[in-house]
Amino acid sequence: MQKAGTDSVSTRVSIEYDYNSNVKLSVQLSRWILKPLGVWPNSANIPTIERYFYWLINVICYSLITFLLIPCSLYVILEIEDVYNKIKLLGPLNFCVMAFLKYHMLVVYENDIRECIERIEWDWKNITYSKDKDIMIENAIFGRRLIIICTFFMYSGFAFYYIAIPISVGRIPAQDANVTFIPMVYPFSRFIVDTRYSPINEILFSLQVLAGCLMHSITSAACSLAAMFAAHACGQMQVLMSWLKHLINGRSDMCSNVDRRIAKIVNQHVRILQFLTHTQKALQQVSFVEFLGSVLNICLLGYYIIMEWSSSHMTNTVTYIVLLMSLTFNIFIFCYIGELVAEQCEKIGQVSYMIDWYRLTGNKKLCCVLIIAMSHSSMKLTAGNIVELCLTTFGDVVKTAVAFLNALRTLT
Repeated sequence: MQKAGTDSVSTRVSIEYDYNSNVKLSVQLSRWILKPLGVWPNSANIPTIERYFYWLINVICYSLITFLLIPCSLYVILEIEDVYNKIKLLGPLNFCVMAFLKYHMLVVYENDIRECIERIEWDWKNITYSKDKDIMIENAIFGRRLIIICTFFMYSGFAFYYIAIPISVGRIPAQDANVTFIPMVYPFSRFIVDTRYSPINEILFSLQVLAGCLMHSITSAACSLAAMFAAHACGQMQVLMSWLKHLINGRSDMCSNVDRRIAKIVNQHVRILQFLTHTQKALQQVSFVEFLGSVLNICLLGYYIIMEWSSSHMTNTVTYIVLLMSLTFNIFIFCYIGELVAEQCEKIGQVSYMIDWYRLTGNKKLCCVLIIAMSHSSMKLTAGNIVELCLTTFGDVVKTAVAFLNALRTLT
């Protein structure tokens, strides 16, 4: 009896360890990125002090982005007369606005993000069959790889723009004063403060680097959420397709009754559609900001590359190329996962038709008709409920950006 009790305890410990490690596999990277930003959704019953701490982080993040946006905007409006220099700062200002809006959307849609994460945890807790678990692990690993690649590209752009360019330029002498100073990545208007004098120069430059790291982290956070949710949805749809293939003959972990197997399959399909609904609500506004901003960013970065290349500024040229790659890859990830989710949804209908549904008796065949109909009419991931996220949309973004680039070169 004692040995049996010991075996039961060890089995429960093993199951709990597997569950925790699998949940970490899905959400750990996103948690690492979102939690320092104060946008990782916590449970509704967290202590009041901890809630206030997260609100403080939110205020600091909003303030840092505004710290870049407002002084630089005033500098562009009031002090710059050269057209190229105005255009050269338009891209960074656009990135600031995008980061502010995306951060606000992550804060506003916290409840939908929390719901998605809780559903991910529930799915891992209730998976039992080893092959189904392998499918989910494979998709979770795929999602982690997307997050790692996206984060690598984003922080590469940050390192070049905020560190490599200032180092290559070095301290420069002031024209009307006997001082040298570090040029600001986002120039300050002199109507606010003269940033040429120490220690104001070093302090403001450090704050700008911190704010730049924050903005690139926000972009990585949005992309990581999209990759995590899409990878989990695809894993759940592949599990559902595996169940459909065993609907007629059953499987060792399935009920012996066909009606119960049908009920379980329909329930799983409904859960997947509900998960996609929450994913769409959580990410549609972020995707819309990314969609609109990417057109302008790709256009401007292409323009900067052409101009800096013609001026033989190689450090600036390489920096803009890295930024172009990172931002292009970011919108590609959003479009790619939208395409992937839509493809898996349609595949459910194909699998439903390919099984031996004709062996089902009576009205039981109608369940396959329902699943096929829902798989073809189920919702797709969109940007702002306006533009469908797919590879065709990515092509349209690139073509529109190139068209704007040609118009910009002609005008300037």
